[in-house]
Amino acid sequence: MRKIIQTINKIDQILIERQENNWLSKYNTKEPIHKKQIEFHKCNKRNRWVFGGNRSGKTECGAVEAVWLSRGIHPFKNNKKNLSGWVVSLSRQVQRDVAQSKIMKYLNLSWLEEIVMLEGRKGSAEYGIIDYLLVKNIFGGLSKIAFKSCDQGREKFQGTSLDFVWFDEEPPEDIYKECRMRILDSKGEIFGTMTPLKGLTWVYDEIYLNQNNNSEVWSVFMEWADNPYLDKNELEHLNNTLSGDELESRRFGHFIHSGGMVYNEFDLNTHIIEPFNVPPEWYDNISIDPGLSNPLSAHWYAEDFDGNIYVIAEHYEAKQTVAYHSIKIKEICLILNWFVASNGMISALIDSASNQRTLASEKSVSELFYDNGILVNTKVNKDLFSGINRVKWYLKDAKGKPRLFIFKNCVNLIREIKSYSWGNGEVPLKKDDHALDELRYYLMSKSGGITVNSKPKSEILKNKEKLARRINRI
Repeated sequence: MRKIIQTINKIDQILIERQENNWLSKYNTKEPIHKKQIEFHKCNKRNRWVFGGNRSGKTECGAVEAVWLSRGIHPFKNNKKNLSGWVVSLSRQVQRDVAQSKIMKYLNLSWLEEIVMLEGRKGSAEYGIIDYLLVKNIFGGLSKIAFKSCDQGREKFQGTSLDFVWFDEEPPEDIYKECRMRILDSKGEIFGTMTPLKGLTWVYDEIYLNQNNNSEVWSVFMEWADNPYLDKNELEHLNNTLSGDELESRRFGHFIHSGGMVYNEFDLNTHIIEPFNVPPEWYDNISIDPGLSNPLSAHWYAEDFDGNIYVIAEHYEAKQTVAYHSIKIKEICLILNWFVASNGMISALIDSASNQRTLASEKSVSELFYDNGILVNTKVNKDLFSGINRVKWYLKDAKGKPRLFIFKNCVNLIREIKSYSWGNGEVPLKKDDHALDELRYYLMSKSGGITVNSKPKSEILKNKEKLARRINRI
């Protein structure tokens, strides 16, 4: 009973706490709420980033996150006392005008044990440059929020163990890596809020593409339309005065490719879905892009009875033999209970280049797959631009509906779609496109071309198609 009373008293303290500061008590508590900010706060990943346009609300959520953690009043996390964190800005002046200003906006002076200044007086700290704040934690301890600037150089970011680091705008890569070391032993967290104005930097590769497939990396885009508090007339004025590239970065928070994204129809929130138990009747085909020194990419495709395509499994690995890849493909088929022919063979599509023999082998790749129980069909349509248009249609058909859905565990296909961009001469850059090649092979294999049914299929027709698929696989 005593513990229950203590818990209730603590909750009461937190509620009072939030009411004492008008700005903090008003933050995302009334309709309409800023849903993307709440999504950021609720995420439990230890390396979280918001890519947002100017005035999208990205800096606000970074400041509130730091205050909630320091005060021990985070509504979506297990709170603790005596935290230590850094707020990292590009320069001291930017610190004073942006991140520091936001932190002080959400902190009551009564919550501060000490304000230590680098420049100016602590009685009017908002006009000077703060070194660090000692914040009274609701659990009885003290939390330290120190302010850092990237123009100090990497050496100034060494030595200290931290619970969190907030990057306000994109830091140099060496400072980011140094800060990652600071949170290592404490199992702390990094969060960043930035407008990507520098192009395809290390943040694009390591965070947005997550090229290392780090399970703790998470990101979200935040644009003007996500911020319900912006004036619509002002937004319309800005829309009319900014160029296309400026709108992409300053409104939508998008990274700018020199030639633009090939699949600009792709939307993480629409096309990436949680895995579910796919009915075996939907199972359709496997598509392979062969590689020995380069990665071999293979995906398992399913099609429902409305013509929607689901990418449900992935094998993606480099520097392995055909025998090794065949074992991996069979293992995934076994997990999925994928259909196998009466002779024990597994069917798949593959690049026609696999028919070629090399000096290193007496047999072609397609023959080697056959020897290992994979019957590959090399008659695939490799026309690049027709294939790109087919993928685009499945991402967004003539009625604006998505027809292609990718399980979130197919991380390499997702990464390639996100990074696929146009190069010179209106041809996509030939880089990191192994999964995209076999995606095209599969979608181009769909018989009859792209059709849009004017009427939904009846249950009788769906049952006939289901029976036909079962018969064809006996």
